[in-house]
Amino acid sequence: MPAAQPSPILRRRRLGVELRKLRESAKLTGDQVIEAVGWASASKLSRLENGRSRPDLRDVLDLLDLYKVTGPLRDELTAITGEAGDIRSWLRSYPVMTPRQRGYAELEAGCAEIREYSPVIVPGLLQTKAYVKLRILSSRQLVNDPDRDDTEDTDTEVAARLARQSLLTRDVEPPHYSAVIEEAALGVRAGPRDVVRAQLIQLRKLAMLPNVTLQVLLAEQTIADWYLPHTAFSLYRFAEPQDPETLAIEGLSTNLMLTDQDEISTYSVVFEWLQDSALSPEETLSWLADEAGQRAGPIRNSAARGSAVPPAQRSRRTGRLTEQ
Repeated sequence: MPAAQPSPILRRRRLGVELRKLRESAKLTGDQVIEAVGWASASKLSRLENGRSRPDLRDVLDLLDLYKVTGPLRDELTAITGEAGDIRSWLRSYPVMTPRQRGYAELEAGCAEIREYSPVIVPGLLQTKAYVKLRILSSRQLVNDPDRDDTEDTDTEVAARLARQSLLTRDVEPPHYSAVIEEAALGVRAGPRDVVRAQLIQLRKLAMLPNVTLQVLLAEQTIADWYLPHTAFSLYRFAEPQDPETLAIEGLSTNLMLTDQDEISTYSVVFEWLQDSALSPEETLSWLADEAGQRAGPIRNSAARGSAVPPAQRSRRTGRLTEQ
């Protein structure tokens, strides 16, 4: 699979950030800009700078004229404007996406790095088909829609999530993916034994990819100075440094997407604490093998198996082995 092009949503955010910087450099207020370019609504500039609307090339050119932007920067922002408006072309790569799945696919496209913490559910990019279906069906009763075709909706959502997963194994520049997964997400409450065992085997397989780092956080292991994470979260850093890093917090029915650098820095520190407290990547491989074996006998390639090091033998801060 070729490298994914940045999504139109990401392009809109990038364009908005650049236009806001240009306005501030020109020492102009929003009202002054609106008056100068002759727009009828002040909200138009706000939506454009916040990446919430599809940009019109003529509008962007008017702003670039006002800010006296020429040369390579003008060419770059003009190209970004075209990408930000081309939603149909981008969606052809994801023909089965549901709206919520598309929101994550839009973030993942063009990513250089993804970091995720998951306390109760295996992250979507790592799920087996059976696990995906189980998770979707388990929450069906929470959605009250008498006109919905459950069979069709389920198949579409499963296909959407599986389509996203090709990101990790694409041929050109796959993102570096790191995840800390709580032991509870792989316990007896996660699903039937065969489903969870297949998920454990899949995780071990993915953890061997050069761009994937997985760590399991054992239930009895403390985090930093008895810190307790509040929620699952994902952090996205993009291939182009100018594209704003994004924090995603998944809710039961809605998702929160933030680009505030202070928020992102805070969650980055939390992720480092989680990594320090979790099993190392090598220990995680052994743990996954042992857990899969306990559910249905030993898995193949037993030479790679080993005993996960008990948490008491590991440094809470660094994850390094310590003497008993």
